[in-house]
Amino acid sequence: MQRHEHLQARAGGLRRLGIATMLALLMSAALPASAVGPGAVSGSTSIHDPAMLKRSDGRYYVYGSHNASLTSTDRIAFSDGGAIFASVPDWVYGYNSDGDIWAPDVAYQGGRYLMYYTASSFGVNTSAIGLAISSTGAPGSWTDQGIVYASSASSNHDYNAIDGNLVVDASQRWWLAFGSYWSGIKLIQLDPDTGKPLASNTTRYSLASRASPGAVEAPFIHQANGWYYLFVSFDACCAGVDSTYKIAVGRAQQVTGPYLDKAGVDMRSGGGSVIHATEGDMHGPGGQSVINDADGDILVYHYYDATGTPRLGINRLGYDSAGWPVVQ
Repeated sequence: MQRHEHLQARAGGLRRLGIATMLALLMSAALPASAVGPGAVSGSTSIHDPAMLKRSDGRYYVYGSHNASLTSTDRIAFSDGGAIFASVPDWVYGYNSDGDIWAPDVAYQGGRYLMYYTASSFGVNTSAIGLAISSTGAPGSWTDQGIVYASSASSNHDYNAIDGNLVVDASQRWWLAFGSYWSGIKLIQLDPDTGKPLASNTTRYSLASRASPGAVEAPFIHQANGWYYLFVSFDACCAGVDSTYKIAVGRAQQVTGPYLDKAGVDMRSGGGSVIHATEGDMHGPGGQSVINDADGDILVYHYYDATGTPRLGINRLGYDSAGWPVVQ
């Protein structure tokens, strides 16, 4: 969709909002992203939708879409880490005929490493999020636990079960954030014993949504400064130098929301303050995650270089005097 068509579509979706909300939303969208390029990385850095894991021995693993991983000992020089799964789980082929997997999220909780990953195809919401566990966190060591949550093209599924992100809140409750396009970003509660939906709470909470064309995805919730920060990707991924992806954020005092942006606009009504966008030869940064490392919070994402190749982006993440994330 061309830029002017996108703006027309978004404006049409906003007509039902009040004038004050509309003005705040437009002001929020106009807030400048940080004019910062990616930090220094080298070696093998081609990846999509990266999530970083740091083991106790200091080794980093970056897991990404298409069954790919990278590894490093210093967070600068990376090499190919090998396939996530030596053999992709059979159930994946029911959602993607090529057995492709997307957007893994990795964490260490409950004495084990967990990976939530997606099986889907472009443009459909017949999708599923799976779970795998590992005792080492290394590529090739993951044991699949099957489907956690799924969506389909049925009339009552106005959401898309992709881009799962595990969140453990201040009360040690487990949650899974997910979503892409359709009605936006959702949250469900998980059972810490199984890593799957909690039977006693079947509520599907809404966290973020955007008017047509609805481009919001890749949720990642990070706790800092007494807030829950919801990072999302706006607009279009996966078009090389023509990608319009950008990273936006809102924050809440409860993991279930509401998440408001810098202008006070609820992310369920299209809010979200952009903090990272195309800059120079860094095109369409997004698919983000955050890791707390020894030197502070680190933003991990992909972007496209001048040749249209997907690359690993890593930046320090600071916070301004009001507690809002700033890419450094």
